[in-house]
Amino acid sequence: MSNHVFLVEAGPLRCVVKQSLGRLRVEAEWLSRRDRIHRECAALRAVAPALPAGAVPAVLFEDRENYVFGMEAAPAGAQPWKTGLMAGEVREELAEEAGRLLGTWISESAGRPEWCGEFGDLTVFGELRVDPYYRFTADRHPELRERFAALIEECLGRRVSLVHGDYSPKNLLVCGGGLMAIDWEVVHWGDPSFDAAFLTNHLLLKAVCVPGAGTRLASAAGAFWRGLSATAGPAAGWLEPAAMRHLGCLLLARVDGKSPAEYVRDESLKSKLRGAARDLILRPPLSAAEALERVMRWT
Repeated sequence: MSNHVFLVEAGPLRCVVKQSLGRLRVEAEWLSRRDRIHRECAALRAVAPALPAGAVPAVLFEDRENYVFGMEAAPAGAQPWKTGLMAGEVREELAEEAGRLLGTWISESAGRPEWCGEFGDLTVFGELRVDPYYRFTADRHPELRERFAALIEECLGRRVSLVHGDYSPKNLLVCGGGLMAIDWEVVHWGDPSFDAAFLTNHLLLKAVCVPGAGTRLASAAGAFWRGLSATAGPAAGWLEPAAMRHLGCLLLARVDGKSPAEYVRDESLKSKLRGAARDLILRPPLSAAEALERVMRWT
């Protein structure tokens, strides 16, 4: 949607080449600066030593003039975690690993203040997340505008650690028994509760939409938070309630924002999700378990 991405195979070479777009391929106009590709490349180089081997792809080359870089491809046979989840294949150990991975770079990056300078600019986060997910959605629900505005202020004011910005099952590739985190183009130094809420929201939506998988996906959300809490360091004490303040806004954004979930098509379900999202926004839950229980009741 936001890049040209090619898999290149030539003899022993197997790599992914990525070029950023200035206008995203969505119905509504959605623009973003193309030099975000260079920060993605820098972030991959920066986080790799702090994460388990294979947790992010290695950078192979960078072409700054043409907004392109190349990275190692995931092993043949790797697939997005989203693919299995949408098929009803729920593995709690992968959810827990997703939590541990996120918690690791929260705790590791929080101790590297030099990254604040390198990744502190919030322009792309505004272009690709705050505007299309929060401000655009708030304009469609003016009765909630003050709630969205307060959340935006809180999020932009909390500068704690490195934030992926698109931490979702489609960007976590299942490679054997582990995960590889890709698509770091929204990376910035900011509020890690956004990443935690973003992933939780994806699990919540799939719990509602994947037939017969609701209970198992709710359990997977619990496993994600166990892994995250175990590795997030000092942030673990405040991270979950802070993420829950994002959750209702993100849920509503996947119905009425610029990037609606492609598998939420039924108008009756959309209406129920709007009601659930409003409930979460007006009465933020304290935990993911509470949020999931309340949304399942609505839907």
